[in-house]
Order: sequence, then structure tokens, then C-alpha cells
Amino acid sequence: MADDASPTGSKSFVRRHPHHEVIFKDGAPTIVFITVCTRDRVSWLASPAVHDCLVSIWRQARAWYVGRYVLMPDHLHLFASPGALELPLKNWVTYWKSQFSKLHQNSAHRWQSDYWDTTVRGIDRYEEKWVYALNNPVRKGLVEHADAWPFQGELFELRWR
Repeated sequence: MADDASPTGSKSFVRRHPHHEVIFKDGAPTIVFITVCTRDRVSWLASPAVHDCLVSIWRQARAWYVGRYVLMPDHLHLFASPGALELPLKNWVTYWKSQFSKLHQNSAHRWQSDYWDTTVRGIDRYEEKWVYALNNPVRKGLVEHADAWPFQGELFELRWR
């Protein structure tokens, strides 16, 4: 926690480590916003070969479905929702990272051991996080317009209703 902040209402509370607790609410969709970084924030993600490899793995992995995503040079953002198999989010992230390493076969391309996740609690928060992720390449000066960034997409439509 930052300073003497309390998780029970103080606006100065800052979570320094992800808790990896997906919140399931009856009658509401479960969508999680995930950020995964490369080891030591080395830039290698934003390439056609990496993009194709990740998309192939995510399409085949049925425990969680990947919706919208953006690959940056040293990290990625994606939205995921539980799929056909019951598997904790942490296990699924470990699975696709492992599959990527096996298929990509470049030992210099390594993942940070952990990741950040946030359960999205409403359509307004979903849109806010998507606009943030989509405009990340613009903020970093990689493209002038978000739609010009080639390393983004949507594999499965994750609906609120």
C-alpha cells in the first residue's frame, strides 16, 4: 500500500501486486483486463511473427476467450472471459505463455513471471480500458492514429449482455 493508505475507502490506496482474484457476479458477464510484460521490459512483442503466434495460441485455448487485445513492444493488454473449461486465470496465463515459448522458440524472448489483472465491473469501465489500450501506441509515438497500429485485434466478441 502507498503511504498509510487503507483498502477500505482511502483514495490513496495503491495495489502494488496483483491479487489474481477474478470476481464472478451472478447474472453479469465476467470480463478481465490483463496486462502482461516481457522480462525486463525488453522490446520484442510488436512483430508479425509474435503477433501470429499469440493469436494462434489464444484461438486454440478454450479455458478463457481473448476478446480485444493490443501488443506493445514490451507488454500487451487483453480482455478475457471464462470459456468452456474451468481453469483459474493464473493457470491459463501460465499455459499460453508456455505454449508461446515452445512454438516461438526464441530463448531471448521471455515473459515477466507475473501479470496484472482487473475484473471489469461495467460497460463504462470496459470502454475506458479499451480506449486506454487502443491509444497506447499513439501515446508512445509509434503511430499517429490508433487504427494504424498493426498489432491489435479482437478474437472473440465479449458481450456485456
